[in-house]
Amino acid sequence: MIQAIAFYLFSAVVIASAGLVITSRNPVHSVLWLILAFFNGAGLMLLCGAEFIAMLLVIVYVGAVAVLFLFVVMMLDIDFAELRAGFVRYLPFGLALAVVLLAEIVFAVGAWNAGGVAMAARAAPAPAADAMPNIEAIGVLLYTRYLFIFEIAGLVLLVAMIGAIVLTLRPRVGARHQRISLQVQRRPQDAVRNLNPAVGEGVRL
Repeated sequence: MIQAIAFYLFSAVVIASAGLVITSRNPVHSVLWLILAFFNGAGLMLLCGAEFIAMLLVIVYVGAVAVLFLFVVMMLDIDFAELRAGFVRYLPFGLALAVVLLAEIVFAVGAWNAGGVAMAARAAPAPAADAMPNIEAIGVLLYTRYLFIFEIAGLVLLVAMIGAIVLTLRPRVGARHQRISLQVQRRPQDAVRNLNPAVGEGVRL
């Protein structure tokens, strides 16, 4: 009973916040509603027993992506009147795209119920949840069967990060760079001076 109430509560908040993300006139409010949707989506994942996906929603999407969106929106000088005009201009295209996505979802659900995928899924039930926690099962798969694929994905992300840094790095004229070798060779007596000035006299630099 409590799980059913929590499910309907999280679902209602997710649907309402998702609608407010689209209809809010202020982009900052839209990002805040998006964060609320992510939190309630994490609650739904916990009810389904997918703890790993719930943590990803909170840590990655709320803690990184949504906060980054919020900072970008707050730092940009956005013309809200022009933004609303653009929304009205692209409304027919958005409605057409929504109709296409809805048709695809209906077609996918019909194919799932009519084909052999649903029967195979019903014939082969999922393993018991008490046998191994969700996070532990994902960790075992990642670091055994899919270890090399996991490492290759990390290398791809590393190359992408290096490429972004190289493309955005611009040399600045007159910039003073750190020279570690000179810092290491510097002696303490060259860096510190002990002075004993008389009363009323200042320190000459």
